[in-house]
Amino acid sequence: MKILVVNAGSSSLKYQLIDMDTERVIAKGGCERIGIRGSNLKHKTEKGETVIEKDMPNHTVAIRLVLEALVNPTYGAIKSMDEIDAIGHRVVHSAEDFNKSVLMTDEVMEKCRKNAELAPLHMPANILGIEACKEAMPGKPMAFVFDTAFHSTMPAYAYMYAIDYNDYKDYKIRKYGFHGTSHKYVSQEAIRYLGKKAEDTKIITCHLGGGSSISAVKGGKCIDTSMGFTPLAGVPMGTRSGDIDPAVLEYLAAKKHFTILDCINYLNKQCGVAGISGVSSDFRDLIKAADEGNERAKLALDVFAYSVKKYIGSYIAAMDGVDCIVFTAGIGENTCMMREQICDQMDYFGIKIDKERNLQKNDGTIHDISASDSKVKVLVIPTNEELVIARETKELLEGSTLSD
Repeated sequence: MKILVVNAGSSSLKYQLIDMDTERVIAKGGCERIGIRGSNLKHKTEKGETVIEKDMPNHTVAIRLVLEALVNPTYGAIKSMDEIDAIGHRVVHSAEDFNKSVLMTDEVMEKCRKNAELAPLHMPANILGIEACKEAMPGKPMAFVFDTAFHSTMPAYAYMYAIDYNDYKDYKIRKYGFHGTSHKYVSQEAIRYLGKKAEDTKIITCHLGGGSSISAVKGGKCIDTSMGFTPLAGVPMGTRSGDIDPAVLEYLAAKKHFTILDCINYLNKQCGVAGISGVSSDFRDLIKAADEGNERAKLALDVFAYSVKKYIGSYIAAMDGVDCIVFTAGIGENTCMMREQICDQMDYFGIKIDKERNLQKNDGTIHDISASDSKVKVLVIPTNEELVIARETKELLEGSTLSD
């Protein structure tokens, strides 16, 4: 069974074609600058990488170019579109309508369109990608794998905000959490590594990248996560503020003559470690600047590490212990200095890392950086959201076949 995984952004479209008999990626790539001058497709197979520069005015044209690349006799990966059994789509927001992945129906599409207002930066693009695939591959089964679904197991006391309950009921204002496919993948990999039954595990997963979130996974299920109603909440990120006193919005609006939309744009795009440092949202630039004596860059790194550390501590309290801490995503997988700083002075919890192991470069496998006397396993696990999407698409397809 071959499954095409599609992750559509507002001006981009990433894809992987995965042979699910072996879980081998046989082609992958991405379209950039969709709807913008200078668009291109980078397509990679075992034969190498091909760059196709062609105008892509919309996602439908982009999908068609991807399909043409997949079956191209020179640099393609399959002989015909018939070899693709299904398409798995990353969809950001499920609201409270879905607590697991689903196959596409008209009813599901209608709910996704309705929920687009909850993720206006992502959902319209996700829907464009789905519509483009429907047009280019009519009749192919499609699965929707939601970023928020993994967090749907949170208890009410964890996802509720202390607002008027009627506003929660009427407008669905609550914590949803994001990066769910990543947290699901690395927590499952950690469970396998620990060699325990899922129900006997307490794991904290740290997805640290341009966007960062921390999750508490008890018994294989998420019980809390740092992002909230939107991906703006939680730890400070590249350009996002993370948790902040909401009264700051009123104060900013008065001082800078901002509208509420200006305030949200400011907190999303001009804050985080970039705002503190004045240097960059890229942690490589921040570390270099801090090493050269830039105090604001050092402060940005300290604020980030301290915030992650606090979330880890709070989730240890929420789960009454922890067996394993997992670092993943761009910063979590590749920035040894941040892992060391986050885990430093957590001896009380039995969390210790081996500094030599921590310095070893990410080789794409599970990397155990725990010290020999650490009571808690500390793992670096490369995330694989596309594989989660493909696996769930396959399960849905097989389940549908069995029920027919």
